[in-house]
Amino acid sequence: MSKKAYDPIAPWFVAAEALDEFIGIRFGRIAPGKTDPEWFFLRHADYDGIGGFAKILRERGETLESLPQIKHTAAPSVAPLLKMLPRFLQPHQRVQWKPFSKSRTPSSNTTPPTAVAWHVFDEPTTLKIRQISRKSGITLNTFLLKHLTTAIRPFLKDESAAVPWMIPINLRGKVVRDRDTANYSSYISVKVQPQETGPMIHKKIYAALERGEHWGNWYAYELGRFNTHGIKKFLIAKELATSQWNLGGFSNLGDWDPEKKILQTDCLGDWLFSPPVLRFQKIGAGCVSFQNRLSVLIQAHPELTADVADCRDWIRNWIKEIETDLADSLASPVGS
Repeated sequence: MSKKAYDPIAPWFVAAEALDEFIGIRFGRIAPGKTDPEWFFLRHADYDGIGGFAKILRERGETLESLPQIKHTAAPSVAPLLKMLPRFLQPHQRVQWKPFSKSRTPSSNTTPPTAVAWHVFDEPTTLKIRQISRKSGITLNTFLLKHLTTAIRPFLKDESAAVPWMIPINLRGKVVRDRDTANYSSYISVKVQPQETGPMIHKKIYAALERGEHWGNWYAYELGRFNTHGIKKFLIAKELATSQWNLGGFSNLGDWDPEKKILQTDCLGDWLFSPPVLRFQKIGAGCVSFQNRLSVLIQAHPELTADVADCRDWIRNWIKEIETDLADSLASPVGS
């Protein structure tokens, strides 16, 4: 019998769960003709976002023979971890939020967050967003992250602060797990400055990938096998479990079924997604494209806010920033 592959991610989420954190990855389906989503939650100790979404589609009758693979060519190496060690040991700088205008009643940390909002772009708008991103020489991820950060800034105490984000990186194709739906996610951390353009943020993201920071963080979690459950809980509670403090996590599950080959009735509609939120990472922003319709979603940790109105404000700003960029780009085509 072959030895079971060690999952370096799961024990950290188990430790977070022991600290009364809700570690469910949020998925939602808006069925055709409906407006309200049906929510699904899968423990991040058992799945990553891509794996969780694949599990849901397969359980609804869809055949997915292979899942998205890592695109970046950097080979697995422990060397980036050695270069990154000082970052784990340095004090983590935090960005403060402005006081909310009304008092907020926290909800439970052990149940799904109640502050959540979303938007789904129709197919023509999704196509325009992709076209503008390509013409600008950036990825869809960079385009969305740039506008998300701008949308959030008015709610921060220091609107000129560098906003730190965690960006998950899919390692399928470079690491081995027992099943294709398991945890294959590492991450890079990026700080977005207010004056940075899309190409500048794009360059910063790819510089982190070129440095192999996703491998540095992966092997940092691999070392967790030598830490006890109690030490993991301590590091999470002290907000020292990541290479930097992050305002939130920004994750894009990618482009699913653009050819519209999926016909299973229970799979059709608009899909939503968000990574979990934690005390030291209180915002979760997720995106997924399904059959050429892009959705965006934001949820908040209950210790930040339990009021859906706050997330609706953030989503409204995010959509406004995206639509403004689309209008400006169509009025003044890139390269003209």
